[in-house]
Amino acid sequence: MADGTRKNGDRDNPSSDEAALSARLKRLGERLGKQTGRPVDNSPGASSAADASAMARGFRLSTELVAGVLAGAALGWLLDRWLGISPWGLIVFLLLGFAAGVLNVMRAAGVNTGSMGPKAPD
Repeated sequence: MADGTRKNGDRDNPSSDEAALSARLKRLGERLGKQTGRPVDNSPGASSAADASAMARGFRLSTELVAGVLAGAALGWLLDRWLGISPWGLIVFLLLGFAAGVLNVMRAAGVNTGSMGPKAPD
């Protein structure tokens, strides 16, 4: 076992190093919970709900960006076909769609909550 490998029969008996590491991790979690004031749940399935929520948020943010780019590209392509100014409408609206998608992602993530310009003095 010096090389760090275990046989199939040893899965139920973790090595003493792993047990010590697990105990240190549990103590660290408890100390962090006391410092932050959040309850600590060390059960194996505790983080699955948080992982699902983070995954859903990631999908939402990526969808916001992709939708902005696709909408801009579609509008640019339609404008090119209608006015015959190919490829300038597609290029311009693709860039505008990207900018709109980034703004939507920032807004959805809570980064950009205020107005775009500086605040007027009172």
